[in-house]
Amino acid sequence: MSQVPEIRVRSIGDRPINAEGDFVLYWMIANRRIDWNFSMQRAVEWARQLNRPLVVFEALRCDYRWASDRLHHFIIQGMADNSRRLAENRVLYFPYLEPERGAGRGLLAELSRRACVVVSDDFPCFFLPRMVDAAAKQIPVRFELVDSNGLLPMRAANKVFARAYDFRRFLQQKLRPNLEQMPAEHPLRGAPLATLDHLPTTITRRWRPAHVERLANDPSRLVDFPIDHRVSVVPNSAGGSVAASKMLQHFLKARLGRYEERNDPAADSASGLSPYLHFGHISSHQIFAAVTSHDNWSPEKISDKATGSSEGWWGASPAVESFLDELITWREVGYNFCSQRDDYDQYDSLPDWALETLDQHRGDRRQFTYSLDEFAQSATHDELWNAAQRQLVQDGRIHNYLRMLWGKKVLEWTAHPRDALEILIELNNRYALDGRNPNSYSGIFWCFGRYDRAWGPERPIFGKVRYMSSENTWRKINVKDYVRRYGDQENRERRLFD
Repeated sequence: MSQVPEIRVRSIGDRPINAEGDFVLYWMIANRRIDWNFSMQRAVEWARQLNRPLVVFEALRCDYRWASDRLHHFIIQGMADNSRRLAENRVLYFPYLEPERGAGRGLLAELSRRACVVVSDDFPCFFLPRMVDAAAKQIPVRFELVDSNGLLPMRAANKVFARAYDFRRFLQQKLRPNLEQMPAEHPLRGAPLATLDHLPTTITRRWRPAHVERLANDPSRLVDFPIDHRVSVVPNSAGGSVAASKMLQHFLKARLGRYEERNDPAADSASGLSPYLHFGHISSHQIFAAVTSHDNWSPEKISDKATGSSEGWWGASPAVESFLDELITWREVGYNFCSQRDDYDQYDSLPDWALETLDQHRGDRRQFTYSLDEFAQSATHDELWNAAQRQLVQDGRIHNYLRMLWGKKVLEWTAHPRDALEILIELNNRYALDGRNPNSYSGIFWCFGRYDRAWGPERPIFGKVRYMSSENTWRKINVKDYVRRYGDQENRERRLFD
């Protein structure tokens, strides 16, 4: 098994390895999967080197912002998958679900005190960086964070890219060697690890391991957790690595060939993989390997010229070229920003030209203005926007193209662009399964000018920020069936009797 590239490993602090420790601890916080995971691979490397058992500790707090039945259940379904896989490989798994605020305090410190080394995931967004910084003060042994987020290691770039074009050109210059350093598909294969049957009862009595299988199969049990029960589980949507792999196979067989039609809601050609990528239930490396294998692609087809163009560099079919640009360029440019700027979610992080033009037009008259609650309840005058918001609330996602319109209209219908940004972040992170992610912040901030350029003609409210309208969207793409599907309840009930 090849070793994890050093550029993906970041040591926190200068604590030594505890050679007398009982086990190697993998604290799984972002890459919530067993396979195609550099973090798991690194933990396995340490366990074999030190001849110690591996303990995988996966926990879920109850007090993270936007905690809800929807998010909890999706994560717990992934925990159930991990429990089964690790049991098959005789690796001790400790799933912990915090039953009340603060109940898990001290658990990581107690586990770390008994560990040789602690390995965790290097994720640059949401509350995870702050949580890791706080945890580092409690961990008395060597503590490593491993980047298993994308095909390009986050530390391979030493600057923030203002445009996707510039980042794409950088990728075309630097990505090729990283394609030869893929994570192990199955890091637990090979020589068996030393085993540990159980943790000390002093730990498991105070912090009881969760019955994740039971909760995964019956989300009604989530009523006992102090989370938002108003944001319900998405019907017919399963979390976890097993569901992620099934979604990937369905995409390859039924949607990839039509991926260039993804702007048309009727085409149903989007990958559906974004929630699984966000929660770490699937790796971009696994997706890349499957898609390129399906296309009979090989690295020799890559162009020698780094042009920055979204077409032609990979030497793959048009559909695959288009998908890889979304999977790598547009996804990883967000990781580039979040890993280097702590203000990634702040209004003032917008480009200077966007801040200037929005400020110049902040006093422009708005024909319509709505509150957060009105937006959340799909109570605007625009039936297409309302349909997109209903899809978000019901399905935990918005169609790719309509998400852009959804964001632009909130900017147009809010008294100040700062307020619009706060509303979009709240709606997206409350309801979207793939929210709270560098990629989702990229999408929201794009509506305000990030990764874009100044456009003309200059318009009221938007200034030089790119404008979109519902009227043009109706003309450009087929949204009739979409609006019928996500129309208001009165119209839906009327259609039942038509």
